[in-house]
Amino acid sequence: MENEVLRTLIVPEEMEEERCDRFLADELPEYSRSYLQKLISGGRASVAGKPVKSSRKMKTGEELVVRIPAPEELSVEPEDIPLDIIYEDADVLIVNKPKGMVVHPAPGNMTGTLVNAVLAHCRGDLSGINGVMRPGIVHRIDKNTTGALIVCKTDTAHRSIAEQLRVHSSNRVYRGIVHGIINEDDFTIEGNIGRDPKERKRMAVVTGGGKPAVTHGKVLERFDGYTYCEFRLETGRTHQIRVHMASKGHPLLGDDLYGPKKCPFALEGQTLHAMIIGFVHPSSGEYMEFSAPLPDYFQKLLKKFRKQAVFTNYLVIPLCL
Repeated sequence: MENEVLRTLIVPEEMEEERCDRFLADELPEYSRSYLQKLISGGRASVAGKPVKSSRKMKTGEELVVRIPAPEELSVEPEDIPLDIIYEDADVLIVNKPKGMVVHPAPGNMTGTLVNAVLAHCRGDLSGINGVMRPGIVHRIDKNTTGALIVCKTDTAHRSIAEQLRVHSSNRVYRGIVHGIINEDDFTIEGNIGRDPKERKRMAVVTGGGKPAVTHGKVLERFDGYTYCEFRLETGRTHQIRVHMASKGHPLLGDDLYGPKKCPFALEGQTLHAMIIGFVHPSSGEYMEFSAPLPDYFQKLLKKFRKQAVFTNYLVIPLCL
């Protein structure tokens, strides 16, 4: 058919018996899983010429052909919302997302998002791979997480960055404050992350199913009842740091979804900041790395803790904000 892109994917041995929709989501990270499920239900995914279902178990060596329609005409309205731009060129835009801003529109929340802002800034010059609701968006951070985010201006840049995210070759470093005192100076948390079977709005570390997830942590400073940490993502699952730290018994301060419902401080959501993003530039082939400074609320909270600290003898490394 016209205006379609055909993608042929061969099922590797490690994906044997994986659901079709999960296999597609893993192989085509530039698209959302819900979008891929719509393609499947619309008969656009087939094996040996026969349409498949989302629940179909894939077999090693099978060829799954997906017919991806051309992006629809954009329907999300540009809005003149100020952006904190860290870097920009013809291929990518690196922004420092503020707390409280949703990355892309969704039903019931069509305005005030990062997408609305970048549509106005880039004058529509954005990758269309991820559909009309997510132009230029190749990865996300939560509404109340701040920090560095990549926006792709071209489809070529989008595919390049998406592949780096898929094979975990990009560098993503976060800073966060968690409840409790972490005794180890360095730690690694491994555990598959999937939908919480008891509460669908949450993710959880699951023993069956889910996707592999690895988070590396380092203690930067210990306070009275809290620990300031750095996190490096080896994988990038939904709510990964928040879920992994909650599973360790140290939920993010302010995270009322995975931690205490009441917070002793006036916070809007979790104290988590995407501080560093590093990747190979899609055109130059050079490695580039960008840093987003800690937001004011985060720095003020750290200063308050330092004044009250009684565990100063636990200082691990010199602080670098």
